[in-house]
Amino acid sequence: MDKLKVGIPRALFYYYYKDKWLNFFKNLDIDTVVSPPTNKEIINIGSSIANDEMCLSLKIYLGHIYYLKDKCDYILIPRIDNYGLSNQTCTNFLAIYDIVKNLIPVNILNYNVDFNHHQTELKGFIKIGKKLGKSTKDILASYQKCLNIDNKNHKNKTRINMCKLSKTNIKVLIVTHPYNIYDNYIGRPIVKILENLNAEVIYSDAFTPKITSDLSKNLSNTLYWKFNKESIGSIELIKNKIDGIIFLSAFPCGPDSIVNELVMRKIKVPYINIVIDDIDALAGIETRIESFIDIIESRKIHG
Repeated sequence: MDKLKVGIPRALFYYYYKDKWLNFFKNLDIDTVVSPPTNKEIINIGSSIANDEMCLSLKIYLGHIYYLKDKCDYILIPRIDNYGLSNQTCTNFLAIYDIVKNLIPVNILNYNVDFNHHQTELKGFIKIGKKLGKSTKDILASYQKCLNIDNKNHKNKTRINMCKLSKTNIKVLIVTHPYNIYDNYIGRPIVKILENLNAEVIYSDAFTPKITSDLSKNLSNTLYWKFNKESIGSIELIKNKIDGIIFLSAFPCGPDSIVNELVMRKIKVPYINIVIDDIDALAGIETRIESFIDIIESRKIHG
């Protein structure tokens, strides 16, 4: 008898939870199928399914779901609402389960994270493990192992990020969500442009979330979006060690449009704001980044 296969879309949640998910299923001897890096076909399919008001990142996510729909028994689509009253996620993270359920005919493997109603990640993992026929003992053991791996990998990522701050070349902090900067079509081309310009790329998600979230209060003490707080808090953490900031968001992201505008009014570090709404417009973005680096280099020379 063939083992169950769980599909995991390489978009949105994937870039936050992939280490937990992949190792959780591996420990339970369940096969996973991860969709490929984002390509033009996936974007076109997602855009054809989505409505115009959905952000580019969400359209990409729908494209990845569609890619997986005939390649696995279930597709993992959590409903992640909040990690407490002041740690809300984007409404897309809450709504995506219902969006997919109504747009694409797939078998959904689902769990909820809603700390306000005592729905924790652990309870969610137990739920999906039970649905896949695993014992509570095995589920708990697998969850603990995947937590350990996830913590280890994030510490290593943070160490690499911090080491970059001691380099002598221009250091640019990219303030964005992981599902943007690590996406093959949205963020990777921008990283490549910066690296070709000999700039050191610092990632806003590669720090200790608790620290950056607390530091975000220096910029605003009224924000309640968990991931935005963690992202902008990285500015406060390393503002004296970087030469410039790139704010990167996918059009029309509501939280980013509010938070980034608020922060840009307060910071003293040179910055540019890049909003991706057309993935074919890379030439214009490259020119903007080149000009930005030229300005930073001039500032370093002339003070």
